[in-house]
Amino acid sequence: MTPAKNPLREKLEFAETDALLRDDVRTLGALVGELLAEQCGPAFLAQVEDIRRLAIRRREQGEPVAALADRLAAAPQAQAVQLVRAFAAYFGAINLAERVHRIRRRRDYERHSDQPQPGGFEAVLHDLRDDGVSFGELAATLPRLWVEPVFTAHPTEAVRRAMLEKERDIVERLVADIDRSRTPVERRADLERIRLALTSGWQTSDAPAHKPTVADEVEHVGYYLANVLYRVAPVYYEAFADAVEKVYGRRLEIPQVLRFGTWVGGDMDGNPNVNAGTVRAALDAQRAQAIARYRGDLRALGDALTQSLGRVEVDAAILSRADDYAARLPDAAAALSPRLADMPYRRLLELMQARLMLVAKGDARGYPSPRGFIDDLALIDASLQAHRGEHAGRFALQRLLWRVRTFGFHLAALDLRQDSAAHDAALAALFADDGWAERSVEDRLARLQPLLGGDGAAIDPAAAAAASTLDVFRTVLDLRRTHGADAIGLYIISMSRSAADALAPLALARVAGCVEGGQVPLDIAPLFETVDDLQAAPAVMRALFEDPAYRAHLASRRDEQTVMLGYSDSAKDGGLFASRWALQRTQVELTGLANRCGVRLMFFHGRGGSVSRGGGKTERAIIAAPRGSVDGSLRVTEQGEVIHRKYGIRALALRNLEQTTGAVLRATLRPRPRDPREERWREIAKALAEASRAHYRGLVHEHPDFPAYFRAATPIDVIERLQIGSRPSRRRDGGIGNLRAIPWVFAWSQNRSGLTGWYGIGHALELGIREYGLAAMREMARDWPFFAAMIDDVEMLLAKSDLGIFERYSQLAGGLHAAMYPGIAGEFLRARDAILAIKDAPQMLDADYRLRLSIRLRNPYVDPISLLQVDLLRRWRDGGREDEALLEALVTTVNGIAAGIQNTG
Repeated sequence: MTPAKNPLREKLEFAETDALLRDDVRTLGALVGELLAEQCGPAFLAQVEDIRRLAIRRREQGEPVAALADRLAAAPQAQAVQLVRAFAAYFGAINLAERVHRIRRRRDYERHSDQPQPGGFEAVLHDLRDDGVSFGELAATLPRLWVEPVFTAHPTEAVRRAMLEKERDIVERLVADIDRSRTPVERRADLERIRLALTSGWQTSDAPAHKPTVADEVEHVGYYLANVLYRVAPVYYEAFADAVEKVYGRRLEIPQVLRFGTWVGGDMDGNPNVNAGTVRAALDAQRAQAIARYRGDLRALGDALTQSLGRVEVDAAILSRADDYAARLPDAAAALSPRLADMPYRRLLELMQARLMLVAKGDARGYPSPRGFIDDLALIDASLQAHRGEHAGRFALQRLLWRVRTFGFHLAALDLRQDSAAHDAALAALFADDGWAERSVEDRLARLQPLLGGDGAAIDPAAAAAASTLDVFRTVLDLRRTHGADAIGLYIISMSRSAADALAPLALARVAGCVEGGQVPLDIAPLFETVDDLQAAPAVMRALFEDPAYRAHLASRRDEQTVMLGYSDSAKDGGLFASRWALQRTQVELTGLANRCGVRLMFFHGRGGSVSRGGGKTERAIIAAPRGSVDGSLRVTEQGEVIHRKYGIRALALRNLEQTTGAVLRATLRPRPRDPREERWREIAKALAEASRAHYRGLVHEHPDFPAYFRAATPIDVIERLQIGSRPSRRRDGGIGNLRAIPWVFAWSQNRSGLTGWYGIGHALELGIREYGLAAMREMARDWPFFAAMIDDVEMLLAKSDLGIFERYSQLAGGLHAAMYPGIAGEFLRARDAILAIKDAPQMLDADYRLRLSIRLRNPYVDPISLLQVDLLRRWRDGGREDEALLEALVTTVNGIAAGIQNTG
């Protein structure tokens, strides 16, 4: 697909094997150029080309940033917005071309390579078999395998549904001609479809005009669950089973491994818009989506399962079940076409649809749980197997069975999350004790024990200030009955600092009457967020495991305990090195504690998209985790642009899930062997983490001018006004400590510094080289997965950062610029030079050609947007931040930079 020649097309340095990617980039780039000429005029396109050439010269020939900045500063406000959109449209096309190329590379592996693609099911199983894992050992391990991505709302990215669908149209056309097998006529039609999507997208606002509600966020996450992952789930199981058979020569029935969770509608932490009502509404909406999908599949099955009595036998149970449902649902039976009288499968499927409709309405005649629906499908499956139906519809039926097992009637389990301070406020009201939160842990524990035992004599259950909290627990109990026990996920306690914080929601649940079989039917998950909290986590969990009431609760929950680890706030608190080290040591200590106490411990990793919020390659992070800490399970948050990047395209979603599952299998069955050098490495890491934390806190939390500098040198004032998330940017009023980690990281990624991910690292690595020697640091980076993963992540962030552009932002701080910028820039250079020395590399990302090229492709288009943002920020602030048109223009730059650099929040 190659349209007419256009100035936007550029000769790019691709490897020979990437020639088709080059062609796709050129094709899409040319279409964007034609779009700009048509919509904005040839003169505008010429201006875009002129700016792009300046940006390339600055990057490739080392020209000063001032020339490019001065060229952009002359742009009128309206034109600046159009320039931002133009550059964003180009690297949006690059994003799509690169995603499709990942699909192409997977296909090339499958068709041409004699080796399976690294990280996939087959490659991992080959490695495990070669490492001595028998078929029996694999089969025994799979029932406790648990992979659960958990989708959260994210205030740094929310692509409109309309734009998602346009992207899908473009991807489908690129995939259709992925190996250039289309005819010229077909290619012309594909090209017009892409042109239509690009042009209508240009004429559509990037974001809704109103601030999204929780319901909007539920719909947004539901798009990925119900449209992409719903279709991927059965393919995942088929690929898994096929790989086992290919490697071991035996077929294995794969148990349920894959689950999905969500926080949207249940994350109450600091969000007054989330409450018992949104919990119910979210699960109602998810149930409606799941049932709509199942009904569509049943209709398609009905088109396939047209077998007639007299032509083939059918189990008597099919006829009996259909007669039973017809008697229960006379209206549905009366509506059946007479033509179905001799088609028993279609007749039953129609009545099953009727039962599903009743589920959506909450009618008791519907299926009481997904189990009944699964039983009906299994009944049809057994009949097909018994009567030569293997190739007469069973394949589609098996796919639906996997979908129902995976998604139930709830689509994704809804986690609930609340700040421990909110529980304290409710308990203070119930006890009529304004000083409750200030009481000692021992005092609070003692006063909670009667409530945990069901004795509420000392409280006022009608206290108005506790009503909303208690209503959540009552709603949970009701939803478990109406939507199924699997619909409710974890109950997560933010800012957990003591055993009392974990026992508080159990006590409140009992007060609310949220009890089944004498116990609270909730899995309580403390969330340890700051470095100090992570270090205190073993003592907190030990106290919980020794508490008789909590042990009784755990016994009712299969003696399984989930602990959530906070990557975001720990990094904001102490910097990346201190955060990663605290997370590593906490997992080691908690794993040992749980083993001693007879508890199966599962970690829930609260990771974001950026490096400083735990972002990076999930597969590598799993392998780098402490031995024994994975133990068959992985629960991890997926947020914002990460959801879009990983799960926006079916083939990429499948690849991501394969890699994640394969890494969990490898870490569980054959974790890396013990290395006697690790004891020494841990001593070095501890010392360097402490040095890094002190250096980081010296700037971020202790320098008196830093808060003012932060607000001047980043677009945080714009980010705080973004209309893309229902949650406030702060938990409570105050300084940087109370700012949420997401806008904190997002602000520093917008100004192209990435400070949150590397500040303190340069100081620590320089110290390490000086104190322990370069050879020791190289050995750690080569042979210790924990240290190697951190170095790789920081290298990627440094490669995406740009000191020259960051300096322009820093100058917005006026007099503070001279005081703050040199020290920050010096730390950046220390980190860069130390990593290059440790890796013995001539340039950043020397060993990652694809990522280096990807960044290079985007820089000429992101750089102008960044400099436009600096200029617009200056104008907006000079005008007292009251010009709404300027603010709208700034929001456009925020979205453009986020899409261009990725890994932002």
